[in-house]
Amino acid sequence: MPARNAAAHLLRAVSSVQAQTREDWELIIADDGSTDGTLDLARDLAAHDPRIRPLAPPDSGQRGAAKARNRAIAAARGRYLGFLDADDEWLPEKLARQLGWMEKQGLAITFTGFWRQRAEQRHEVKVPARVTRRQLLRGNVIGGLTVICDREKLAPVEVPALRLRQDYALWLDLLSRTEAAHGLQEPLAIYHVTPGSLSSNRWRATQATWRMYRDHAGLGRVAATWCLASHVIRRLLRG
Repeated sequence: MPARNAAAHLLRAVSSVQAQTREDWELIIADDGSTDGTLDLARDLAAHDPRIRPLAPPDSGQRGAAKARNRAIAAARGRYLGFLDADDEWLPEKLARQLGWMEKQGLAITFTGFWRQRAEQRHEVKVPARVTRRQLLRGNVIGGLTVICDREKLAPVEVPALRLRQDYALWLDLLSRTEAAHGLQEPLAIYHVTPGSLSSNRWRATQATWRMYRDHAGLGRVAATWCLASHVIRRLLRG
C-alpha cells in the first residue's frame, strides 16, 4: 500500500484489510513523503496490530507510487502479493475467496470484479474469466486493487518506474511470463474515484497510456495507435 497524504482515507483502507475473513496477511504501508500525518497514523495502527508494517520514505532520492510499491514488495515476506491503494478498500471475503481459488487451481496471477464508487453512486465493474497479454494490450481490464500474484511463479515482481500506468505496465510484464491472468467474476473490492487524483484526469491518463505502449511495451506507432484506440473505446463503454 503506497500512501502519500492519505490520512483522510487510510483508516478505511486498513480497516478493510483487518476485516478479512482470512487472517494470515501482512500489510506493508510505504509512505511516500506525506506531510499530513499519514506515517504517524500508520505507525499508530501498527502499534495495535503487528501484521501492519509501516515503511518510512527514503531520506533522499526520487519518490513516487512505483518506488513506494517496490519498497513494499522488497519488504514483503509472503509468497503472494496483493495491491491496495490507501483510498480504496477490500470486501471481507476477498483474500479467502481469491487465495483459496489460486491455491486450488495453481494460478499465477488473478484479479476480480469490483465496485466503482463516485460520491454516492456505485456500479459494478465486471471482468473476463481470462486475459492474455495480447488481449490486455487492447485495453486494461484488470483493476489494480484486485490483483494477487504468486511471486514464486512470476519473480521478479517490480513495478515499472512510470508516473502513471505503472500498474498496467506491470500486468503486461507479468503476463510475458505466464499464459494468462484469471478473473474471479465477483466484486470483491471498492475503487473510490477521488477528485483531483492522477488517474482521474482522462486526457492525462490517455497520454500516459500512449507513452507506456511506446516506451515501455515497445510497440510501434501503428500498433500503439490501434491498441490505444481499443483501450479508449473500452473505457468509454465501461463508463
